[in-house]
Amino acid sequence: MADTLFTNVRILDGTGQNAPYTGSVLVSGNRIRQVGRSTAPIAPGTATVIDAAGATLMPGMCEAHTHFSWNDAPTLGAIQTMPLEEHVLWSAKVAKNYLQAGFTSCLGAACAKPRLDVVIRNAIESGQIPGPRYLAASQEITVPGGLGDEMPPHLPFPDFSFGQVVNGADDMRRVVRMFLKYGVDSIKLNISGDNFVPGADAKTTWMTDAEVAAAVEEVTMRGRRIIVHARSCASVKQALRHGITLIYHASFTDEEALDMLEAAKDRIFVAPGIGILWALLWEAERWGVSHEQAVKMGYEEEWAAACESLKAMHKRGVRVLPGGDYGFAFNPHYQNARDLELFVRHLGFTPMEAIRACTLYGGQIMMRPNELGLVKEGYLADLLLVDGDPLANLAILRDPKRILAVMKDGVFAKQPPVAASRVWERAA
Repeated sequence: MADTLFTNVRILDGTGQNAPYTGSVLVSGNRIRQVGRSTAPIAPGTATVIDAAGATLMPGMCEAHTHFSWNDAPTLGAIQTMPLEEHVLWSAKVAKNYLQAGFTSCLGAACAKPRLDVVIRNAIESGQIPGPRYLAASQEITVPGGLGDEMPPHLPFPDFSFGQVVNGADDMRRVVRMFLKYGVDSIKLNISGDNFVPGADAKTTWMTDAEVAAAVEEVTMRGRRIIVHARSCASVKQALRHGITLIYHASFTDEEALDMLEAAKDRIFVAPGIGILWALLWEAERWGVSHEQAVKMGYEEEWAAACESLKAMHKRGVRVLPGGDYGFAFNPHYQNARDLELFVRHLGFTPMEAIRACTLYGGQIMMRPNELGLVKEGYLADLLLVDGDPLANLAILRDPKRILAVMKDGVFAKQPPVAASRVWERAA
């Protein structure tokens, strides 16, 4: 693995505390060996030298709510009915493209078939396919009539459902143990509903405490993690009561819920996925959901509640991360960095705080807080070279042309532009 020296870079270190500064960064093997804080470059030795001409060097981004197997279809049913063989190829393609887009870490938030996430994670780790660092999730686990139960009454076959449907604590144990046997990193529970599910909207909470407790016991025993879809206020409280550390959505809260979140802020994460709410309200008409229909379904109410809830969490110091539910027709893959812009426009984040949420917090949510998510000596060399200043214009992080290079584990996943003014070899 060749060493690489970035010179003439504007370093955005990801801490959220330090203003960007001009310097140079030496990568040796898969780690950052040296960070220079002056215009005088570090001695290159045998390293490949990249003159960045003032471009921004920052940590790779983390997508905290990832669905590689969501296939840009308009419904859950249409996602699930893709044949398995094509679904594996689709997921591998998406993983590669996320890495190319600057997401060097992704946390799986559910897959469409039982082993899809595990297979993709293993293929990435073994070098069979390119992709981000990845934590694999189970399918969504739900209850009859809940989010993910797509089984029609006239076709009572469990494998036809989008999610794994459980009925009672013992059934929960059976399904959780199955996924743990497959090797998942996270078990996904749908403990609340969603507005597009008839009779089980975002304010509902249908999973019992006994069912949740059974899942938590099994997962804790194996040293894994529970992740939950929890839009309703009651489901947020339920997750916190059971010690669950990663909550998706958390749209509806009250003062008690916010107090509970704040009390647990050093151990929990919230990844709201507000991009899909925005898309359903304003960008879904082509796929049969007009703005008026989305309002009638409850998405305008949820958007307003989510913005207020997440603003309050942010003020209270709860770690809120971007990412989520990309992979629907109306919310397609590869625009994930848009969440950073939404955080600033609607949730009260500064651009620096939004960057910190997908870098520093990303390393923490990936359970590698001391080696991932910062431009810092000794940390893993997961880096982005960006044309421009993301703090002045976050939109450049979702423009492929502005992502000049992507490095994961000290190796370029996207090579920097080959030009005499930027890249050259130095002999020993």
